Amino acid sequence: MRKSNTSATYAVATINHIDLLIVENGQKIVPIKPICDILGIDMESQRKKIRSDEILGSVAVLKTATGSDGKQYVMYCLPLEFVFGWLFTINADRVAPEARESVIGYKLECYKALYNHFTLYSRFVEYQQKMVEAQLQVVDTINRNFSTAKDRLHQAKEELNRRRAFTFEEFAALPQDEQVETLELVLEEA
Repeated sequence: MRKSNTSATYAVATINHIDLLIVENGQKIVPIKPICDILGIDMESQRKKIRSDEILGSVAVLKTATGSDGKQYVMYCLPLEFVFGWLFTINADRVAPEARESVIGYKLECYKALYNHFTLYSRFVEYQQKMVEAQLQVVDTINRNFSTAKDRLHQAKEELNRRRAFTFEEFAALPQDEQVETLELVLEEA
């Protein structure tokens, strides 16, 4: 464990008239005693638990910080980024009755945060697949419509070419009633 010099200490929250402190000297460090006091748990047993943890024990430090009474104390601290994991290990049955519901609520939020973190990629893949499938349907519909339109365009061009190639002689060879019908049909289409 490392011991360092005095750092700036400030409260980030007050819970049950107890300040939650952060010591800052290039890194945000949180003394665990005020949290233990807030939760009504034994600080020394939490210190042992932290010390025996392979991760928390390697990052815990002693820092001189200002207590809620304004005096300087050497406090057992964790970097802020590790405090949330440590809090997750606290048994709700061992905290003060007034803190129990908050600890359970906190742990529930942690479970949800872990779930969201570890399932985010699979949710992204599922979302992406749904987006691609939806767009494929759009493309297929447009492609079908385009194929139909292409066929209709081809037919219309063939009819246009047939009409352009239609000669006066062919028209004159038609019986008169067909000439009138052909003319009326062309005028209706226009």
